[in-house]
Amino acid sequence: MPTRDLTQLAKLVDHTNLHADASNQDMQLLCNEAQAWGFAMVAVNQVQARFCHELLKDTDVHVGAAISFPLGQTSIYAKVQETRDAIECGADEIDYVVNLTEVKNGDWDYVREEMESIVSLCHEGRGGGMRGASDPITCKVIFENCYLTDEEKIALCHLASEVRPDFIKTSTGFGTGGATLDDIRLMRNNTDPAVKVKAAGGIRTPEEFLAFVDAGVDRIGCSASVSIFEQLSRQN
Repeated sequence: MPTRDLTQLAKLVDHTNLHADASNQDMQLLCNEAQAWGFAMVAVNQVQARFCHELLKDTDVHVGAAISFPLGQTSIYAKVQETRDAIECGADEIDYVVNLTEVKNGDWDYVREEMESIVSLCHEGRGGGMRGASDPITCKVIFENCYLTDEEKIALCHLASEVRPDFIKTSTGFGTGGATLDDIRLMRNNTDPAVKVKAAGGIRTPEEFLAFVDAGVDRIGCSASVSIFEQLSRQN
C-alpha cells in the first residue's frame, strides 16, 4: 500500500461514539483519542455536546452533535429546537437525519422546509464567548441511503444543491446498511460541488477507509478510527 500522509487523512475523520449507553468516561476517551490523532471532529449524541465541548474547547477538534438521531422522525420544530440547544451547548457541527417518511411521501416542500430551517440556523452561527462564536456552524444532512431508491437519493441531492448544507451524508450507521462507493459516486455526480460529501456507516478497515478517500469524500464518520489509523501507521 502506498505511503499516505496520516496528518491529512486524520482531518477527514469524524471520530464517532453514538451508542445509547456511552458514559462520560467513554466521551473522555473519545475526545482524548480525537485530540491525540488530530481527527477533525467527535460525533456524539446531542445531549453530550456540552460535556465534549468543555473537554475540547482549547483544541482544534470540533464537537459534532447528532440531531433527531437515528430515525429522523421528529417534527421540524423539534429538530430546530434540538439544533439550537446543541449549538448553545457548544456544538461546532450538526448532523441531522432527514425525515424519511416525508421523502417516501414525496412531500419535497416539507423536506425543503426542514433542510432550510436547520441549515439557516446553523449558518447564523452563535453569539457569546464560545470558540468560533462568529463562525457559522457546519451542517450535514444524513440521507440514510439504505432506505432510499436511487431516484429519492438524486432528488435529495438536487434539493441540497439548492439549499446548500455544508455536507450531505450517506448513513447514520444504525440503519440496515452503511456507506457504499456506488452511493458516493451517485451523490457526488448529482450534487453541486459546493456541497461536500460524507461517508459513514460500516467503515472498519484501512482498505475501506482509503477506498472512500480515493472516491473523493470530504469526511468519513467511523467508530473504528483508532484501529484504522494504528494499522495505517504500521503500514507507513
